[in-house]
Amino acid sequence: MMTDGGFLLYNINNVESLVAFTTKRPVGRNRAEICKMLGIDDSHLVYPHQTHGTKLLQIGEEFISLSPDTKKMLLEGVDAVMTNMTNVCVAVSTADCIPVLVCDMEHHAVAAIHAGWRGTVGRIVRKTLEQMHAAYGTNPASLQCIIGPGISQDCFEVGDEVYEAFAAAGFDMEQIARRKEKWHIDLWRANAIELEAAGVDPANIHVEGVCTFSHSDEYFSARHDGAATGRMLNGIMLKK
Repeated sequence: MMTDGGFLLYNINNVESLVAFTTKRPVGRNRAEICKMLGIDDSHLVYPHQTHGTKLLQIGEEFISLSPDTKKMLLEGVDAVMTNMTNVCVAVSTADCIPVLVCDMEHHAVAAIHAGWRGTVGRIVRKTLEQMHAAYGTNPASLQCIIGPGISQDCFEVGDEVYEAFAAAGFDMEQIARRKEKWHIDLWRANAIELEAAGVDPANIHVEGVCTFSHSDEYFSARHDGAATGRMLNGIMLKK
């Protein structure tokens, strides 16, 4: 990992044909700056309008050639995007929710996942890996995964209804929950557990460990600044 101006850049086993990143406050979702950093045109930066669900969209050549209005329609209500195309960046936006970036160098495919607490309860990470396997032949054991900046357990205080939602979904609450005055949920650990349960080697799961709430001077935090605050973009791209 290294920082470059308004970007947090991830180094996955020194793979030169890949770039993975999280933007910081100075860049946010500035498409022009992101495309300039990646060396791509605007049509090759793809991120959805998320609704805290578990819907995934596969990005292929036919998608890139569609009209902007059609792309916008297809990206509505999507919380994860995947592709095996080079020079196409798939990304998700966050401001406390957990971004999960997935790299399958064996089959040359990548995915970006938006895992807020609702998506995590809905097992969006596991569903994405299942769809990558169906589309590309992805073997979870060979994946490299990044859990990027998001709200930490210390700062993610929740009501009983959120705790009960995780418990009802079968999560190991001893691993992900801690009681103070209210419950605190560890979304980093919850999503790491989901990756491990899907077959990812724990050694290949990188948890950045940066709390967006505690570092709201560098990263957008909806809980710290309000829902109207900006958003970071978390993306991953295969390079030629």
